[in-house]
Amino acid sequence: MVIATQNPVEQAGTYTLPEAQLDRFLVKTSLGYPDHDTTVALLLDSANRARAAKVVPIIAARSIAEMARLTDGVYTDPAVMDHLARIAAATREHRDVQLGVSMRGALALARAAKTWALAAGRAYVTPEDVRELAVPVLAHRLVLDPEAAFAGQSAEKVVAGVVDGIAPPELRAR
Repeated sequence: MVIATQNPVEQAGTYTLPEAQLDRFLVKTSLGYPDHDTTVALLLDSANRARAAKVVPIIAARSIAEMARLTDGVYTDPAVMDHLARIAAATREHRDVQLGVSMRGALALARAAKTWALAAGRAYVTPEDVRELAVPVLAHRLVLDPEAAFAGQSAEKVVAGVVDGIAPPELRAR
């Protein structure tokens, strides 16, 4: 498991990752700024330069691998997978996108939706699971047309628009 950070401000002298490498990250999310109380706590602790040394593991690596295998038993209806495939395909056909979601990206969304469902206490994936995770799992995998990016379009807006434009399948009893 790899967790990477990116500072969107100070990028002088750095290069963006190639699309093939970005495609290997499961999720991209922004934490934003800390709230006021957290900011004050961090400022009060500013003399502490070894915060990372205080971090202790709360779970063993072996346990994470075991939890990942639990998702194998999560049911996904073919209609939900069809919905996911339509979302991925629509990113490839979008007028503002140069390079849409790859098969690796679609598989990542399927796996993330299974994990999300399991974390919610369900043994099945819903269309809402797919729709909720589409932006954080897919947006960083798109390459926008340069003119669209210059005009203010973002990959997050594209994925959100694609999701909104594709009706989810109706839930039915198994």
